[in-house]
Amino acid sequence: MTRITIAKGDGIGPEIMEATLKVLNAAGAALEYDEIEVGEKVYLSGNTSGISNEAWDIIRRNKVFLKSPITTPQGGGYKSLNVTTRKFLGLYANIRPCTSLHPFVQTKHPTMDLVIVRENEEDLYAGIEHQQTDEVIQCLKLISRPGCEKIVRYAFEYAKQYGRKKVTCFSKDNIMKQTDGLFHQVFNEIALEYPEIETEHWIIDIGAALIADSPERFDVIVMANLYGDIVSDIAAQITGSVGLAGSANIGEECAMFEAIHGSAPMIAGQNIANPSGLLQGAIQMLAHIGQVEIAETIQNAWLTTIEQGIHTADIYNESVSTKKVGTQEFADAVIDNLGKKPGELKAVIYEKGSSMVLKKYERKPARNKELVGVDLFIHWAGTNPNELADKIHQLTVESAELSMITNRGIKVYPDGFPETFCTDHWRCRFKNPNGLFTKKQIMDLMGNAEELGLDVIKTENLYHFDGKPAFSLGQGQ
Repeated sequence: MTRITIAKGDGIGPEIMEATLKVLNAAGAALEYDEIEVGEKVYLSGNTSGISNEAWDIIRRNKVFLKSPITTPQGGGYKSLNVTTRKFLGLYANIRPCTSLHPFVQTKHPTMDLVIVRENEEDLYAGIEHQQTDEVIQCLKLISRPGCEKIVRYAFEYAKQYGRKKVTCFSKDNIMKQTDGLFHQVFNEIALEYPEIETEHWIIDIGAALIADSPERFDVIVMANLYGDIVSDIAAQITGSVGLAGSANIGEECAMFEAIHGSAPMIAGQNIANPSGLLQGAIQMLAHIGQVEIAETIQNAWLTTIEQGIHTADIYNESVSTKKVGTQEFADAVIDNLGKKPGELKAVIYEKGSSMVLKKYERKPARNKELVGVDLFIHWAGTNPNELADKIHQLTVESAELSMITNRGIKVYPDGFPETFCTDHWRCRFKNPNGLFTKKQIMDLMGNAEELGLDVIKTENLYHFDGKPAFSLGQGQ
């Protein structure tokens, strides 16, 4: 018997949770439940995180969390509970299977059967943002080697566990050569440990286009957080409906399972919501905790129900559906089909008695790190970079020479184009033409800038690691 935490959430959440638990109990899932309250009521009580300390304690004690969708109130500084839960509990892997149910759910891609493995903790979702000038706000994209290694290894182990033949990496390292470059590099390194699995890489934009055009060419796809969030919703919709998709969030200690859709308050309380997304999340949960036979039984019963044409309103189609049912009636139909297998759709068979083995991250030896320069970011309201360069040249510090100025990443000095539009956010790069830089030179530059009335809003040190530049050049360099 496994004790799990459940939260019924907001909007349609209580209805689809009731339907899901009804199916789990009827199938004989060996589960006990601790219910907590999260979401809108907690937010509006004055708790900006949407969850109490007591609820956190229950989640951490049970390790497994089945959650219905919640509503985050607009404004007021309320934090996304989904993002908070993933980060606090270290749920680094988000798993979203996207499988077509042709011909019973309308889709242009009848043979689509892929799984998206999304990194869940870092990237732009670190949520580190700052307004630096009147015109420019920045969001930091953080990609770590541990984050890359853990999610890429999970993707390969998932493929190995479920008999999948290929793992594809999506990134944008033709532009973001440092951050996405690390993700692609780690993918190539770890792929060598799995010679039996085919691998490939696509730049994210053409990769997403290929999913929309020919998703059957993919099997398991691994990608960073933002890309995974967007592409997984697109992929789910391509299968026929976002409302059919479940999601697993896996960490080293805890796991959370949910539907990928929202709380849909406009249809709450009407018994018309499709519980399939949350039920799919619950099936992933059963497989995760080792109750694979129950997971298999429920999934095949669900497929049989879909195949019989017993459909909720969101997927009802007169040409293939035989009966339009409500939320609870759909759950009853799944229960009636427990023990049955679909005839036309592919029945699932889960491997018994095995579990995914994930190697712990091991920190690599430190590399030789050398300071070779600094970027000073300056808030300056002028528009002519040559005028700014004249001011910058007055920051006389020995062996610290201005090598370039960029504006929004485009080199505008020296040899800039007058056609380039410039905002009030300038990156001024200083390097030592004769060798290494020092922290004292950086402090002297900042001190001199203050005396000259130049507003330094940020600095970034420039390093070589093992002799290789570890920073971006300006576009146009």
